Amino acid sequence: MNPTTVHTAVRPAATEPLRVTLVVGSNRHGRFGPVVADWLLGRLRDRDDLVAEVVDVAEAALPTSLEPTPGAQAALSGITPKLARAEAFVVLTPEYNHSFPAGLKNLVDWHYGEWRAKPVALVSYGGLAGGLRAAEHLRQVFAELHAVTVRDTVSFHNAGASFDDRGALRDPAGPDAAAKTMLDQLVWWGLALREARAQRPYAA
Repeated sequence: MNPTTVHTAVRPAATEPLRVTLVVGSNRHGRFGPVVADWLLGRLRDRDDLVAEVVDVAEAALPTSLEPTPGAQAALSGITPKLARAEAFVVLTPEYNHSFPAGLKNLVDWHYGEWRAKPVALVSYGGLAGGLRAAEHLRQVFAELHAVTVRDTVSFHNAGASFDDRGALRDPAGPDAAAKTMLDQLVWWGLALREARAQRPYAA
């Protein structure tokens, strides 16, 4: 090798922002989920490396039977494209009876390939447990669907007391830091899996 040869680093091409879908997982009357979802959307939209859209279980009129009825197909037409074009997900769940809501499970079960080989970040809220049992149950579900859940989560213990009457966090420092860590991991996995899917099909 010529010792005078100069090697210059090749800079990677500019990376397109990661397309992320926020799934709001509660459809219970009087739910607290929209308050947490608004805060989450703020964190997502603050980032230049993410582009967000929302799927709300409360707006998904999916039947509990998997029979492909006209009503089910109409409901899916507004949901499935958002899941299919997503490169990553943030799933927001409350904890009902030590697990996640039936409506969220129903939405997950109506889809399969949309989740495959994509990362999922989990945000939970509840009472003393902060919804963490719901988040842990969701890890098992998404593993079965060949999705990757990121390690760090955001959880709100006694969620109603964490936000004021305007929906603002009373003490945002901890949740904001946790959200940054979680979303940094989501972006890493999202970009890595985007590149992997482009190079070769995922073998299920």
